[in-house]
Amino acid sequence: MEVKEFLIDEEASMIEAMEQLDKVAKKVLFVMKDNKFTAAITDGDIRRWILKKGSLEAKVNNIANYNPKFITKKEKHNAKDYLKTHSIEALPIIDDEKNIISIVFWNDEEVKPQSNLNVPVVIMAGGLGTRLYPYTKILPKPLIPIGEIPIVEHIMNRFNQSGSEQFYLIVNHKKNMIKAYFNEIAKNYKVDYADEDNPLGTGGGLSLLKGKINSTFVLSNCDILIDENYEKMYEYHKKEKNLITMVCSLKNIKIPYGVIEISETGEIDSMREKPELSFFTNTGMYIVEPRIIEELEENKAVGFPDIIEYYKAKGEKIGVYPISENSWMDMGQIDEMEEMRRRLERDE
Repeated sequence: MEVKEFLIDEEASMIEAMEQLDKVAKKVLFVMKDNKFTAAITDGDIRRWILKKGSLEAKVNNIANYNPKFITKKEKHNAKDYLKTHSIEALPIIDDEKNIISIVFWNDEEVKPQSNLNVPVVIMAGGLGTRLYPYTKILPKPLIPIGEIPIVEHIMNRFNQSGSEQFYLIVNHKKNMIKAYFNEIAKNYKVDYADEDNPLGTGGGLSLLKGKINSTFVLSNCDILIDENYEKMYEYHKKEKNLITMVCSLKNIKIPYGVIEISETGEIDSMREKPELSFFTNTGMYIVEPRIIEELEENKAVGFPDIIEYYKAKGEKIGVYPISENSWMDMGQIDEMEEMRRRLERDE
């Protein structure tokens, strides 16, 4: 990639910045004012802005860090040490006129910090997968291959790379196939199962894990991949003292029609030609405190969103961790599954 792909004008919108971050597949952009490097903006800066209920229409100059880290061309040999010392995603190398001449990233294994997120991961793997018929007539949804390995193994590998070593699969439909698969493969983690005799929804199956999990855990659907820093999610959850943190993705939808607002008198109040809507949606991944499991009624079907509503009504702290649209891959439908396969093949 060229340096210019990582540059954004300070007058650009936050939505444009998020789209550009997705395009370059990195966590940082460098902000320009009058064609000179002046600030940096990261996915974390945008996330903090959103969580403070900042406007989605905000400009980059409302959010960016105007005291960015950088080094000169003469200091370039110290770049990797600088990245480690300051725990930053990328470091611009600038000349005497404050032009960015190159960027050093921590992609190299020797620079990238190690993650030690050793938390249990619970995966809801018991659904029928009706939206993926006819694939699921033969295979349970968790075993549908994306590339050379099943989707659920992709999920587990990503958490394992972040340090997780204990996985619980809540299984029902074609559960023996799932168990047989994981009994056969070589793996660096432990897999336990909770068998549903009857479908218990996306939350009720957690009651089968009573007495087995006594720490904060991750709960995930079996058909999604979240391409984010799991350790940062966990740290945010603990820092905010949330009972549950829902991982939510920004969605941008362009309406392919002119939208008309009608006044109370039946006249046209306003017209917007093909507007774009931006909102956050539930990805199906949560960070959860263990008392949720202990307080669930046994063998009662319930969706996890209903559990969230119950605790929210009781005044418990339910948080949101926002991520970009490109950080969420969902294979819930066949066309989305093919897009996930293409992305994983490209990235790997």
